[in-house]
Amino acid sequence: MLRAGIVGLPNVGKSTLFNALVANAKAQAANFPFCTIEPNVGVVAVPDERLNVLAKLSSSKQIVPTRIEFVDIAGLVKGASQGEGLGNQFLSHIREVDAIVNMVRCFENDDIIHVAGSVDPLRDIEIINLELALSDLAQVERRIERTRKQARTSKEGQIELSALEKLVVALNEGKPARQVSLNEEEAESVRVLNLNLLTGKPIIYATNVSEEDLATGNEYVEKVRELAATENAKVVVVSAQVESELVDLSEEERVDFLQSLGVEEGGLKSLIRATYELLGLRTFLTTGPQESRAWTITAGMSAPQAAGVIHSDFERCFIRAETVAYGDLVGAGSMNAAKEKGLVRSEGKEYVVQEGDVILFRTSA
Repeated sequence: MLRAGIVGLPNVGKSTLFNALVANAKAQAANFPFCTIEPNVGVVAVPDERLNVLAKLSSSKQIVPTRIEFVDIAGLVKGASQGEGLGNQFLSHIREVDAIVNMVRCFENDDIIHVAGSVDPLRDIEIINLELALSDLAQVERRIERTRKQARTSKEGQIELSALEKLVVALNEGKPARQVSLNEEEAESVRVLNLNLLTGKPIIYATNVSEEDLATGNEYVEKVRELAATENAKVVVVSAQVESELVDLSEEERVDFLQSLGVEEGGLKSLIRATYELLGLRTFLTTGPQESRAWTITAGMSAPQAAGVIHSDFERCFIRAETVAYGDLVGAGSMNAAKEKGLVRSEGKEYVVQEGDVILFRTSA
């Protein structure tokens, strides 16, 4: 399951956003630092209107969306990599996620205390990124000591040492691991080490704004966008305040409320979309009388690999994939009609699954 960790300085709205995203109140949200000590975990369904349409076409008994796990990680502070504010404990939680959502405060409110005394998202981002880099640096340096001995006698050790030394140089300069240029062999050696480097993870900056700025953003948001452009990171404009208000509304009321603010979607959809784009993820669909279901895969996966996401035996025993584009299926009105119109294709092992493909896998199992 895809996991995204929400990080940031204390009191920037992480827990408020988390509570709204998972539509519960398990995470304590309060106006003081360190109100979250253990990471709160919430699993939410990925909204996908296509499933409702497919369920009607197939008279499915149930709808099964794909899911994403959000982890609300307690606020980091300057010195976290050296243990300040229980920082080492919190940093270990971040290593387990697939992507980092760095939430930064981009609103003024004298009633809500900022841990640094003023609103400055670039400063806040620098603090968080520096702590992540320092933690990575300590980890890489520990590994280098071991690798130097291996490098004397093995080519694998030399490749690993070369990769680690490049990482150390970059981290010492304050650059994230994801921006370090490694050749194919070096990149593979780092992957095998399973270092789970914090700065190697894709990052999304969630700019927390007031209700009034949700549609247009503000000068703080623009500064974050300029920074993100240099890092190949994503920026999502959210309002924890608005998200908390959406929780108790019906779907129709949510749409009306968001439209009154000049936006088409809430923070959950925006974050999920940005996460999928950042990680290069795609969704294919299956449908039938029992269920209509969404499946998450990595872009570029072949039909057998996609089948393996459903069950490992499906990949091993793959014969073919009967595939139709979602839009073509809906336009035809039914699977039988789509087949009669020649819209359903029989694809083999080399076929690369596309976003929105509706697939029936044929296997020998």
